[in-house]
Amino acid sequence: MPIVFGMEKTDPQKLRRGWTTGACATAAVKAALDALWGQGAPARVTITLPRGETPDFLIYDLITGDNWAEAAVVKDAGDDPDVTHGAVIRARVAPAKPGQGVFFVAGDGVGTVTKPGLPIPVGQPAINPVPRQMIKGVVHEAAATYVQSADVIVTISVEDGAALAEKTWNPRLGIKGGLSILGTTGIVRPFSCSAWIASIHRGIDVARAEGLTHVAGCTGATSEKVVQGLFDLSDGAMLDMGDFAGGMLKYLARNPIDRVTIGGGIGKLTKLAQGARDLHSGRSQVDFDVLADWLEDPEVDNMNTALQVFEKHGEVMSSMVAEKAREQAIQILRGAPISVDIVVIDRKGEIIAQAQ
Repeated sequence: MPIVFGMEKTDPQKLRRGWTTGACATAAVKAALDALWGQGAPARVTITLPRGETPDFLIYDLITGDNWAEAAVVKDAGDDPDVTHGAVIRARVAPAKPGQGVFFVAGDGVGTVTKPGLPIPVGQPAINPVPRQMIKGVVHEAAATYVQSADVIVTISVEDGAALAEKTWNPRLGIKGGLSILGTTGIVRPFSCSAWIASIHRGIDVARAEGLTHVAGCTGATSEKVVQGLFDLSDGAMLDMGDFAGGMLKYLARNPIDRVTIGGGIGKLTKLAQGARDLHSGRSQVDFDVLADWLEDPEVDNMNTALQVFEKHGEVMSSMVAEKAREQAIQILRGAPISVDIVVIDRKGEIIAQAQ
């Protein structure tokens, strides 16, 4: 039975999944083709995702012209805090020249790739490979059903996409003018780490393609600003690491850049120093027993935060954390030829320790 868009039945205790921009664009293309070649305007369409799921999408809007049709789908990201949740994704289809195949165009709100290193060549619309394959699939399916040529111009647009893109990593990746049409499975899983880690990977790919020799990953905006200024790094050198130190370092181990700097506050870098790969408060905690042993102070075992320990032990603790965090980072890199710096920063943006 198809999954009805926005109406998937789930356990009330579980978070509701949603659909990627790529899945929404594919559904819009299918509806537009049905309107252009078929009979009437479909209220809903069903598509097949890469893993075989068959979600059903409500068509938000559909208009037709002499030799074109355009359909829109409202993205439902489920319970994920996705910046594109509620975005209107439109697809316009029109005949292309014979032999042209499926030709993609970036409409309003969809970005264009301007830097090498991404899975789409420079100058192309920022529509990723899997959404392209999904869209080509529905074009060929519809062409066979309606006995039409599969030479089709597909223009994808997103209402207010340029403004939404400013809240994403696209500007740093060199994607100009709007959002990317993304998705490898078609499904948005709430609070999934995979999308964030994938964006870190793309940042590393772009940095390598541009020949950068020094990149940095930081746990937050304050540490990022300090580290960028300290080393005079370009925006393209700043990887959106967040809590995913392990994800960044593992990818760098396979795709080396000469030097990486990790910046962050005392709490998160203490967790890295103790071997955590994911620094999120819900997925790793500071081990105060270990800190007490490091500092030879049994009172530390009864403290509540790394900051509280720092307030007592100051530079001794922060320097120790920096050195041990660097050691852990080097371990994750598994011998890759990368030099590692650690910069520990307080809440005021002051550097309290470095290891390099």
